Amino acid sequence: MLPLNKMNGNVLKRSVLIAGLLVLIASIIVVFFAYQIANASHRTATATPTAHPTMAPTLVPTPTNTPTTQPLTPTPTLMPTVNPASVLGIDSSPGRYFNGIYWIRLSYPSCGFGDLNGQHLKTTMRNYHNMGLHVLLTVCQPASSGSRLFDPTIFSDLAQSSADAIQCGNEQMKQNALTTYVAPADFARFYDMCERAVHAVQPNTPVLMGSLDPKVGGVDYGGLYYQEGYLNQMQYAMNTQVHPGGNWSWRSHAIGLIDSWHNGYPSQSVNSLYALFLFWAQQFGVSLDGGQLGQHLWVIEGTGCFKGCGIDPYSSYQVAVSHVLTLITDARTAVSYKVPFFYFNDRDFIQDGLYWPIGILDTTGHPKPIRQDLPMGARVLDMSCPGGQVRVQDQEQLLAKIYQGCALPGNYQAIIVS
Repeated sequence: MLPLNKMNGNVLKRSVLIAGLLVLIASIIVVFFAYQIANASHRTATATPTAHPTMAPTLVPTPTNTPTTQPLTPTPTLMPTVNPASVLGIDSSPGRYFNGIYWIRLSYPSCGFGDLNGQHLKTTMRNYHNMGLHVLLTVCQPASSGSRLFDPTIFSDLAQSSADAIQCGNEQMKQNALTTYVAPADFARFYDMCERAVHAVQPNTPVLMGSLDPKVGGVDYGGLYYQEGYLNQMQYAMNTQVHPGGNWSWRSHAIGLIDSWHNGYPSQSVNSLYALFLFWAQQFGVSLDGGQLGQHLWVIEGTGCFKGCGIDPYSSYQVAVSHVLTLITDARTAVSYKVPFFYFNDRDFIQDGLYWPIGILDTTGHPKPIRQDLPMGARVLDMSCPGGQVRVQDQEQLLAKIYQGCALPGNYQAIIVS
């Protein structure tokens, strides 16, 4: 047994040792937590930097040949909505254009001539568009029944053409040797296929419901009501056979009109076109004076007759005078009521051995004088245009200036008939 003084000394030494260990441990703990707090404070400070005002970044143009990883998906060409009042043109052939006339009406091969389809069609449209011109493309019904009438390859070709307007069908109501009559139910299907194909690619392109065969406005009411009846039958077939249960209405669409009367001759009061406008404005339920008819009716052929209508086809004077007065009356009437209008034809032609002197150019494409039975310059018209006075001596200039809003002299008729 140790002496008491020895025992007390050992106890004292042991107590001092334990106290020292406790102080050391406490110091380590304090240092550790101090480091953690300091480190955490550093992380917090760098996570929220102080905001400083910066200059707007400079936009560097992207090179046109920069490769992209996005898939290239073709998109349809969206044509702008057509203003009817601006559609003033002439029926012609591919490659022709006329100074001051910005719309051309062309025909698809199904109309019996030409090769305006496929790549040739696309190239032709591109060439006209590059010149700032527009095209109404007419596709005639190839047959009254059978697969050719509903050939989807034709509609696909039309849809890919980029034409500014398309006329699906031509004189489908007329029954004679020169046209191809189509029953209302068949034409409903034909038009539906044509319109849907075009609008799938070009949603804003006007698609006309074929055309009305020529009638004399203010006289041939029986023929006009027959045409309305045909459209009603077409509408019934559309809603019972083509799209059963639908509510399709022909009054919500547009149709072509053909007028071939000697308007303006022998007096200015003769105006078949104006009477036709009145009739169809009533049927479509629109105001003629309000300029709404142009949304529903396009004059695809405006011309004057010279045989079988009271004009002596052997009188060069009567043919010449009635021809130019009809041109003036028709163009002014269409411009006045903001209805699209295409003069027929761009040049004289021969059909079945008969000479048709109804163009604004002769058969060789040369300008025709105001009075085509007289030399160039024998009759002139001083027209008042937005840019000043213009002296006109040929029919191409005359039509273009009317389209451009130029006013004729007050005594123009006396000048022409004298």
